[in-house]
Amino acid sequence: MASTRTDPVTVEVVELIGTVVARYHEEYEHAAAQHSLTGAQARVLSLLALEPLPMRRIAVSLRCEPSNVTGIVDRLEARGLVERRPDPADRRVKLAAPTEEGRATARRLRDALDFAREPLAGLSVAERALLRDLLRRMLDEPRADGLDGGPRA
Repeated sequence: MASTRTDPVTVEVVELIGTVVARYHEEYEHAAAQHSLTGAQARVLSLLALEPLPMRRIAVSLRCEPSNVTGIVDRLEARGLVERRPDPADRRVKLAAPTEEGRATARRLRDALDFAREPLAGLSVAERALLRDLLRRMLDEPRADGLDGGPRA
């Protein structure tokens, strides 16, 4: 029996995931450039649109050094897209937070990322939910409904 790492279906799935990731990055870079942002700046702005974050948490999310994040936030701040503010829970910590213009730019970026919308539109709601659940399972992320989906094979 072939191992799960080398069986033809696994190889094809890995290749398909790689293609999806490459298309996403290509479209993300293009969308960012339309707003005169680098891909890294766009990713930070998109993260901050969800919630203000300290530099260290941004770095963990992006898997990079905090010093890199500081430079990115500096450039976003210079453009009026991000501001630094004290963390209400710990005033020694500064949070990076989007300005109103930053939130609007993040929204436009998100709306521009439609490479997946068309193919996903060809799937039923149940198929999209199944795809989401399978991806979450692959990433060991909990389901939004709090159910664990039962035992894993």
